[in-house]
Amino acid sequence: MTSTVSATPFAPVSGSNGHGQSPDSVRRLPDLRLPAVTVRAVTPSVSVVVPAMNEERNIRWVLERIPSCVSEVIVVDGYSSDRTVEVARATRPDVITVPQRGRGKGAALRTGFERATGDFIVAIDADGSMEPAEIEYYVAALHQGYDLVKGSRQLRAGGSLDLTLVRRLGNGALVGAVNLMWGSSFSDLCYGYFGLRRDKLELLGLTSGGFEIETEIAVRAVEAGLRIAEVPSVELLRQHGLSHLNAWTDGWRILRLLARERLPLARRPLVDALDRRGLHPVGTP
Repeated sequence: MTSTVSATPFAPVSGSNGHGQSPDSVRRLPDLRLPAVTVRAVTPSVSVVVPAMNEERNIRWVLERIPSCVSEVIVVDGYSSDRTVEVARATRPDVITVPQRGRGKGAALRTGFERATGDFIVAIDADGSMEPAEIEYYVAALHQGYDLVKGSRQLRAGGSLDLTLVRRLGNGALVGAVNLMWGSSFSDLCYGYFGLRRDKLELLGLTSGGFEIETEIAVRAVEAGLRIAEVPSVELLRQHGLSHLNAWTDGWRILRLLARERLPLARRPLVDALDRRGLHPVGTP
């Protein structure tokens, strides 16, 4: 992004100089015309974090549609037993693949956040249920000064092709609870398409291991006084396979998170649950 600033030439001096001197006694400067100066505004870099577990049939569709505004793509592998990593690397040679630490989507996202180097970070699922072209809307809102930008399926121009009745009712109840308890005005909550400024991550202090991390990000952002925006998003049908989300189990995890956030208890867990598939002896790849 560039802007051009033209230097204004010195105007010829006329009239008295304020010390009783006539115009003829004042030394006149030449009409200097300086060359135009080009000022380059720094364009923020964008990292996209893609948690993926056994998404061999979907990851290509996602990576091929990531827009050009993205400078870094990080696929966090959740111990896939299929060719997810190989397909990702073949589709996009510049992709960064990292194994997640811990279990669950929250652990995968936190692993990706630590690896990301962009000024802005956008998270998107690997199953093809989110349109990668929408990344540009999240980046544009972050560029306007927002700290957290959440996708909403409830806003005008948003929607979902995949919300079951149970998920719709559960999401609505959780949205109402969060808005009541935190005085916020979210229209959607349990949706993993979002963007945030990397330099705000430390303020959030994320610890969640599962899908409840999406709610944790929202309530922690409210508590930290961050500028939050929602943008319309259309949730698509998963391209192939079955969702890893369990409406009942993950719903209870979110409820426990909300209770924990409102109680005066330590926020950080005392014990992290690790997966032995992610543990290797020192010195081995």
